[in-house]
Amino acid sequence: MTDIAERIRSMPKAELHLHIEGTLEPELTFQLAERNGVPLRWPDVDALRAAYDFQDLQSFLDLYYEGAGVLRTAEDFHDLAWAYFQRAAADRIVHAEIFFDPQTHTDRGIPFDLVMEGLQAARARADRELGLSTLLICCFLRHASEASAFATLEELTPWAEQVVGVGLDSAEVGNPPEKFARVFAAARERGFRAVAHAGEEGPPSYIRGALDALRVERIDHGVRCLEDPELVARLARERVPLTVCPLSNLKLRVVERLEDHNLGELLAAGLVAMVNSDDPAYFGGYLTENLLAVHRALGLDGAAMRQLGVNAFEASWLASDAKARWIAEIDALFA
Repeated sequence: MTDIAERIRSMPKAELHLHIEGTLEPELTFQLAERNGVPLRWPDVDALRAAYDFQDLQSFLDLYYEGAGVLRTAEDFHDLAWAYFQRAAADRIVHAEIFFDPQTHTDRGIPFDLVMEGLQAARARADRELGLSTLLICCFLRHASEASAFATLEELTPWAEQVVGVGLDSAEVGNPPEKFARVFAAARERGFRAVAHAGEEGPPSYIRGALDALRVERIDHGVRCLEDPELVARLARERVPLTVCPLSNLKLRVVERLEDHNLGELLAAGLVAMVNSDDPAYFGGYLTENLLAVHRALGLDGAAMRQLGVNAFEASWLASDAKARWIAEIDALFA
């Protein structure tokens, strides 16, 4: 166990399911609130952290959107992303494909361009100082309207060289992927790649909808696919990646115990599953902590941990030569 744990810590990693707003640690929340004169309803950091006791996805989202209210300036978005990039480098993450939620900010009067300026400054610094490659994915909020998503796409288009793709997140139940089929079609016409959250709280039909109506390349979460054997066969046949987030699933009561998680079953079914941290400031673990947690709880051996690492790079949007280089290092580490 110990030997595998050390290999997990030292292996190069790709993270493909990470919400940058979900890396807002309580300490930074208070720092930015003081900087911007934003009142908080918690007396201190400990009280805020104690509030991270979620019953479901919606109870988390309510706090997530409230916390984002301290982000007001380009400097704030830089500081948010830079804090994550430093943690990522310490986790031996060498490539990260990062979600951001512009509607969370534009709906409260923060300009889209200001968000982008801060994130771009942090990305350039991460490349320069940490050697960390990053890509940005702009997520549409599925609880919001199609019109709002189209407006966001218009604001995104001038930044097309800096943003590689679009995604779909927020409250899943009652907001099927088909609601945004026209938005994703328009995004594809403008050259954006596509992913979507599906099959976390929503049913397997939402995974099918994301594949067929939105034509996504990856499914974010997807853990409920096992309820539909035909869907599982399709995901395996088409090599559709599933960006699984174990500690998030635990914190949001998708599973009651990590020992009950179906990650091992996903791998056994031949699916391209991998581990990610989702909103680590809220869910109690960054990428290495998620990997170590499933290794311990599920008894995943070295071969399984190697496969999780390889799957992440295979599913990434890195160039093929970079993928091959990092996968070769993982193979050598677990040989």
